[in-house]
Amino acid sequence: MGETGVNWLEANRQAWNLRTPVHLGSAFYALDAWRQGQTSLNPLELEELGPVQGLTLLHLQCHFGQDTLSWARLGAQVTGCDLSDAAIQSACSLAEEQGLPARFVGCNLYDLPDHLEGTFERVFTSYGTVGWLPDLPRW
Repeated sequence: MGETGVNWLEANRQAWNLRTPVHLGSAFYALDAWRQGQTSLNPLELEELGPVQGLTLLHLQCHFGQDTLSWARLGAQVTGCDLSDAAIQSACSLAEEQGLPARFVGCNLYDLPDHLEGTFERVFTSYGTVGWLPDLPRW
């Protein structure tokens, strides 16, 4: 709870649950083009992570999994994590619809070690995620 008695974690989760269906239908995410095979990844991201074929990749704050599944299309063994139940449910549905192997974990990012075992050769997060984190050193 914050100083005002607001549970910021729960408020954030609820806000992202409300955003997910809006984002799924927005032109910004271009989900129809993605469904036809277009990547959602930017050239900078592709260049920085390099070839991922056969590598294990953890995507922190994956939202509804579009980028996570773009990595899977490139051959990575992907796991995505997000706080939003609606986003994780949508990510699982997209993976099934597209026939892409992926694992998605719904939890508070800071609790991820309690919900996930193993190691990863790449860890990825994208634009707009760090601003939502109240404790960067812990992240």
